[in-house]
Amino acid sequence: MSSSDPTKIILDEHEMPRQWYNIQADLPSPMPPPLGMNGLPISPDDLAKVFPMNLIEQEMSTDRWIDIPEEVLGILKLWRPSPLYRARRLEKALGTPAKIFYKNEGVSPAGSHKPNTAVAQAWYNREFGIKYLTTETGAGQWGSALAMSCKLIGIECKVFMVRISFDQKPFRKIMMKTWGAECIASPSSLTAAGRSILEEMPDTPGSLGIAISEAIEQAVEREDTRYALGSVLNHVMLHQTIIGLEAKKQLDKIGVYPDVVIGCAGGGSNFAGISFPFICDKIHGREVQVIATEPEACPTLTRGPYVYDTGDVAKMTPLLPMHSLGHRFIPPAIHAGGLRYHGMAPLVSHVKQLGLIDATALPQTECYNAALLFAHTEGFIPAPETSHAIAQSIREAEKAKEEGKEKVILMNWSGHGLMDLQGYDSFMSGRITDYALPDELLEQSLAAIKDHPLPPGV
Repeated sequence: MSSSDPTKIILDEHEMPRQWYNIQADLPSPMPPPLGMNGLPISPDDLAKVFPMNLIEQEMSTDRWIDIPEEVLGILKLWRPSPLYRARRLEKALGTPAKIFYKNEGVSPAGSHKPNTAVAQAWYNREFGIKYLTTETGAGQWGSALAMSCKLIGIECKVFMVRISFDQKPFRKIMMKTWGAECIASPSSLTAAGRSILEEMPDTPGSLGIAISEAIEQAVEREDTRYALGSVLNHVMLHQTIIGLEAKKQLDKIGVYPDVVIGCAGGGSNFAGISFPFICDKIHGREVQVIATEPEACPTLTRGPYVYDTGDVAKMTPLLPMHSLGHRFIPPAIHAGGLRYHGMAPLVSHVKQLGLIDATALPQTECYNAALLFAHTEGFIPAPETSHAIAQSIREAEKAKEEGKEKVILMNWSGHGLMDLQGYDSFMSGRITDYALPDELLEQSLAAIKDHPLPPGV
């Protein structure tokens, strides 16, 4: 193997992007605005009890480039730039002419892409004078990332963790506690939203929508407290674009441009992070296919209508224009806990509506088989969420083999699975089966939003 054709492509620290990319500057048509419950567009002041104004300004910004603060850059340099790998052994096992590259976001201290925005959000909150952050977490990757970031920045953190993941993933709880955060199973008896759900459904596995309600309810009770969200919102997508910007520089080093860009999608953050810089190229005429892939059990982009819906069960967030399964959707207890959210990020939903991305929904067993093949060939054990991107990449590699085309596939390897080994054990023991969301359950969930307004053009 020649040095001009490496297995991993590394950037020096001085090559790290110093600005985030904001796709809102390049959209062919602007995204519909968030609405209040009165159906009118919200103002920045309407969000001020939940988020600090400096992040609200980012949320609403249409500037193409936003500078990364120096202190944030300094912390990101603990693990960034992250390496880009060529999956040569996986390619060989598949017998494909495709070249498969993966951006390894599992090298962060928390083990996933989530700290890219967690560090930034903690910093902006501290600069605004905030001393406490509340949040929710599904699989625990976001909760771990925010716990770490708050400790590094110097503020306190409380995490409401979806009950099924709280029970399935005890080591995530320990990680959060190690970094000084308080971790609470959701729904809990600490909030009115939690108590209401427990009274209605005492055995509920919980959901991200419920956990968000609890976290926001506690955040708005104190002036020195705000809420942090690990996905969905515009400023989160913005902070994650450092992934795709680095990947572009790394591929440029070896004179390669992807034919296909792939990311798993739950709320949308790691998918946006890898894809938005390439979607910018697509908007300006470059040919590239971009695929978001999600679980069949939680098919937000592929089966959820494009509607205005709230981000949480208690309707404490504004109405957001997004593909949604309904804010009262209680997802099945699949092991890809980070992909169990009812709604997709408005920006990801918007680029889907514009025809700039494709979406697929994959069965759970196909994803676990893909994860095992990846572990057997590349060595790294992927998170269950990441396995969806791997499975879709394998589909694309098989298609390239059938077509006899040497395609270049880029995927976001969004996190490692070393905290998710119980799921692997369940799969290898035959206790995991496929589950496609039944139409009748989807219809029941969508009934909660039948009176919500529709985005323009729907």
